[in-house]
Amino acid sequence: MNHTSTSSVSTRYLVLTALMTAVICILAPLSIPIPVSPVPVTLTNLVLYIGLFILPWRQLFVSYIVYMLLGLCGLPVFSGFSGGIGKLAGPTGGYLIGFLFLILIGGVFLQKGEGRRGIVFALTGLILGSLVTYLFGTIWLSQQMNLTFVQGLFAGVIPYLPGDALKIILALLLGPQLRRRLPLI
Repeated sequence: MNHTSTSSVSTRYLVLTALMTAVICILAPLSIPIPVSPVPVTLTNLVLYIGLFILPWRQLFVSYIVYMLLGLCGLPVFSGFSGGIGKLAGPTGGYLIGFLFLILIGGVFLQKGEGRRGIVFALTGLILGSLVTYLFGTIWLSQQMNLTFVQGLFAGVIPYLPGDALKIILALLLGPQLRRRLPLI
């Protein structure tokens, strides 16, 4: 009986991990280039914000790693339907790697927050995770494009703050409802 239980948990884990990877692969390439930056507006962080409510953070982390590996193999899953090592090594690669920190930090905070204080923990985790992603991405962008850190902030963070704030609000509104309605966890 234990074997069946372990097998179904493993199968469930694999299916949900693959499903989330597919969602990331479908939505992350959708992007809008903006003239003031080499960094396009994408849905990647929104998918990850909401994903943190749906799956345990470790499972979302695995899904994102699989997504990155698919992109590194050349599948067009990165922004603008691009793929390959060049995307990760390029100016926006730091943000792609930085999303790992978003998942880790956001996930730990969401895991700790229960009940009424849950929304405060979720908000704190998503903001802190985003800040670390911005920091990592800005340092990477600045190095790649020979910019100062402040120039990197104006190229890769400042234009995105209003949209990312909206994405966090959407995740805070939709995430808990999806968690309740989807029997995934």
